[in-house]
Amino acid sequence: MDNGYGGTALVIVDMVKDFTSPDGLVYYPQNREVLPRIARVLEKCREKGKLVIFLQHCNRAGKPDEKAAAMRPNCIEGTDGIEIDPMLPVDPQRDYVIRKRRYSGFFGTDLDLVLRENGIKNLIVVGTKTNCCIRATVTDAFYLNYNPIVVRECVATNSDVVNEVHLEDIQKYLGQVVTTEELFEQLDEGVL
Repeated sequence: MDNGYGGTALVIVDMVKDFTSPDGLVYYPQNREVLPRIARVLEKCREKGKLVIFLQHCNRAGKPDEKAAAMRPNCIEGTDGIEIDPMLPVDPQRDYVIRKRRYSGFFGTDLDLVLRENGIKNLIVVGTKTNCCIRATVTDAFYLNYNPIVVRECVATNSDVVNEVHLEDIQKYLGQVVTTEELFEQLDEGVL
């Protein structure tokens, strides 16, 4: 059962204000650069009737979390830092917003259940950071027998070299890395 999504979902990883806004607690200019590109992919996936899932990094306020304590404070619940960047509008009737506390969108969340409930096999992955949350989410997707497809121009981290190394590894071991135009061709041809 594919619920009309053709077996494909767009997963937008952590494009929240703390990462995308110049006022964010852990802002990288690269995230601002990929936002309009991700917006194009979002628009195309909506046009093609694909499922859209936003992963939203979120740390609990005032509660113990060894991982969060070892890092710069960011994405604290109750702050606007966890809000999805307004350049990527959420459709509350159709889209899923799934909060996560670790790098992988699958760890400790219901992402796998949501994907299975909607008959999804192919995951178009965009967002931030390629070496952490993108890589971890793609790795778990691979482990769970999904087909991860990372859009090259729509992922970023704070180093172009690190970004490229992880994209190479993803292409070699975990899934596909495609350009936006290649993705659009696959969507137009009904491959995805």
